[in-house]
Amino acid sequence: MRMSRYILVGILLGFILYKSEAVSWFRIYEMFRFQSFHMYGIIGSAIVSGIIIVQIIKRKRIKNVEGEQITIKDKAKTYPRYLIGGFIFGIGWALAGACPAPMFILLGAGNTVFIVYLVAAMTGTFVYGLLRKKLPH
Repeated sequence: MRMSRYILVGILLGFILYKSEAVSWFRIYEMFRFQSFHMYGIIGSAIVSGIIIVQIIKRKRIKNVEGEQITIKDKAKTYPRYLIGGFIFGIGWALAGACPAPMFILLGAGNTVFIVYLVAAMTGTFVYGLLRKKLPH
């Protein structure tokens, strides 16, 4: 029963992303061709919201649902790994027409072709897990 609120929030997020056309292949295509600001506005507002929420969590010492204080550790500033990872993520996003979260939303909307993309994404994640210790971080 505790997980039901997370499921409801996930369904709400999926509904909002679907209705805002953030999971539309055509909107993503427009973004990568620099033809529309729509997706950049959604992504930009998510980044700004994330920054604000993280700062509130850090400054107000907010606790999680179990009552423990949330601690956010600083990340190492090794830019090549972020650039390479972002490039790989972006290429996959451009080829698939959707990043991981919208894949689930589009599958739920009846676009069964995204089963192929989800299997590929899960396989990639599994392979990364196997090779993680051998990769530079």
